[in-house]
Amino acid sequence: MLIADRVGERLREERERLGLNQTEFGVLLGVSRGTQKNYELGASSLDLRYVTALEEKGVDAAYVLTGRHATPLGQLFSPSEEQMIMQFRSIPDDDQKAIRRFLEAMADDAARQRS
Repeated sequence: MLIADRVGERLREERERLGLNQTEFGVLLGVSRGTQKNYELGASSLDLRYVTALEEKGVDAAYVLTGRHATPLGQLFSPSEEQMIMQFRSIPDDDQKAIRRFLEAMADDAARQRS
């Protein structure tokens, strides 16, 4: 089964995760119960406005569409880590390689000290 073939199943999972029936979910997203049902059955393809509404209402649209959960960067990195990543991306490749070597050496040293 293709990833796209399971969009309806994942959409139903997200609806159920939110504790809503098809009518309530449809109203939340601006579609009728029939349209919602067709989306979940795979009888109709999701349109862009619907996918945008999913995101705006807290549904994991990335999971619905791809089968992979989205993780907001704010949950992965602190503000200082985000700043370092942006700075790292702005410097030339040779400098990035030098920083990688430096970090590897520091991480190896820290691991030795913990052992």
